[in-house]
Amino acid sequence: MKKTFYIILSLITLITITAAFTIADPPKFKNLKVLPKNISEKALDSIMDHYSASLGVKCGFCHVGNEEKDTWDMASDAKGEKLITRKMMIMTNGINARYFPPEKGSKNQQSIQAVTCYTCHKGEPIPASAPLIPDVKE
Repeated sequence: MKKTFYIILSLITLITITAAFTIADPPKFKNLKVLPKNISEKALDSIMDHYSASLGVKCGFCHVGNEEKDTWDMASDAKGEKLITRKMMIMTNGINARYFPPEKGSKNQQSIQAVTCYTCHKGEPIPASAPLIPDVKE
């Protein structure tokens, strides 16, 4: 009887410990549609810093919030700029995957980021649609 009790107790303990280590934490960030749901805070901040610098904007350009009070609803899709950004992310990811894939046999399987936000935006929220042609006086 004691032997059966200890076996059952051991199995319950083993199952409990296994379950505790296999239950995944819920995603930290909400409403990620293009970026990986399990992205680290450091990686997400790095990407957002790149967007800010490439477009010459701050968080409030895409996200709903109050910069003075530092309150944000980053998950909100209320701003159209955020929706456009998602489309642009899909576009640049597609261009890079199709035209700049990682070299076959390379140990580095990360694709080359040949096309980024900065490629077109050059620090402006709306990229120029035509080159600036200086006035030429003869």
